[in-house]
Amino acid sequence: MPDESSPSAAGRMTRRGMLATAGAGGVAAAYGLTAGRARGAVPTWLQSELAGTVTFGSNASDPVPKQAYANVMKAFTKKTGIKVAINTVDHNTFQEQINTYLQGRPQDVFTWFAGYRMQFFAQKGLLSPIDDVWASLAPSFSPAMKAASKGLDGHYYFVPIYNYPWAVFYRKSLFAKNGYTIPKTWDQFIALAKQMKSDGLTPIAFTDKDGWPAMGTFDILNMRINGYQFHVNLMAGKQAWDSAQVKAVFKQWQELLPYYSSGALGLTWEEGAQQLVNKQAGMYLLGSFVAQQATDPADHADLDFFPYPSINSKWGQDSLDAPIDGFLMSKHPKNAAGAKQLLAYLGSAAAENIYLKSDPNDTGANKNVSTAHYSTLQVKAAKLIAGAKHIAQYMDRDTRPDFASTVMIPALQQFLNNPNDINGLTSSIQKQKVAIFGS
Repeated sequence: MPDESSPSAAGRMTRRGMLATAGAGGVAAAYGLTAGRARGAVPTWLQSELAGTVTFGSNASDPVPKQAYANVMKAFTKKTGIKVAINTVDHNTFQEQINTYLQGRPQDVFTWFAGYRMQFFAQKGLLSPIDDVWASLAPSFSPAMKAASKGLDGHYYFVPIYNYPWAVFYRKSLFAKNGYTIPKTWDQFIALAKQMKSDGLTPIAFTDKDGWPAMGTFDILNMRINGYQFHVNLMAGKQAWDSAQVKAVFKQWQELLPYYSSGALGLTWEEGAQQLVNKQAGMYLLGSFVAQQATDPADHADLDFFPYPSINSKWGQDSLDAPIDGFLMSKHPKNAAGAKQLLAYLGSAAAENIYLKSDPNDTGANKNVSTAHYSTLQVKAAKLIAGAKHIAQYMDRDTRPDFASTVMIPALQQFLNNPNDINGLTSSIQKQKVAIFGS
């Protein structure tokens, strides 16, 4: 029987082939290396192979961002000589299994989100601080980006690459053909939805098979009705979910339900985007990544958006969700030096320019990113973000991950199934919130 540290132990697959097809996580799995086994169990030859490689865990499973990351990593390897083994996992699966992932054998660097979701894992000691990386990056980022990249202990843990606004997307040609005008108030919004319905359209594309899209509607309604600070406090567990303010959000939401896509709980966000692209639906509240689904250049150029209409004149349209995506380093990277080189590169304007050229649906986080190649949509998105008085990160990033996944996803889907029991719904959320937050 061959020694497990020899290459022949891998069967007939070559070492390089294993790395190329599975990434480091896949190689570990091939060797039966589970989270419970000692780190020393990694075969000697594999440790040597990985020494010149950085492993990268990615949730960018959709074709456009997946290719964009591949292009960035190729440029990094060309620049530094360091190889990157990419392990891409379905976006929703990645988010749902992040706790298990971080406590197992995560890749050296992995995709994640700024703000509370990063801080939560930093507090648990599952991430590596990267203050030394930020020593060179700091001049290239705004105070807001820097603040969103810090843990509660004051150390940096996150490197941003882009963010994107949530807004109401539509087809310009459809609006022009039917004489629709951009609504700025709730009454105008509902009136437009009624007109679209009478014109044979689905007024608002809406999907929630994946659980998270409905969070965007709750977020914006809450910020429009109750203001940004109430929303932030609610996400942090400092406000009651059975309060009159929260009930008002669900009551307002009820007015939208007749104008949503049929069978919304069985549809993915991509299917909702196709309703918009195909002019079956008139509007769609989503992040600007919705434009990934407009693969025909003419369709892409025809997309536009407007900020969510005002409901309470006290707040107007002063807030929006504009999540920041980026990267973290695991607690025990196998190649810490290479991982930090990769993080420094990912935070550079050069890397962002490559990414955004392949995925022209977001706006660069680095102040020095080139806007020369920005589409009209990107220019407008950057302007919307810059002009917002308050920016939220999105519900599942602004609150505890366990509360978001185990309480709010099923609660919002329960509301969509049975929108008339608001008192029972909010009472249930509040009880679960107390159990998780402790008060």
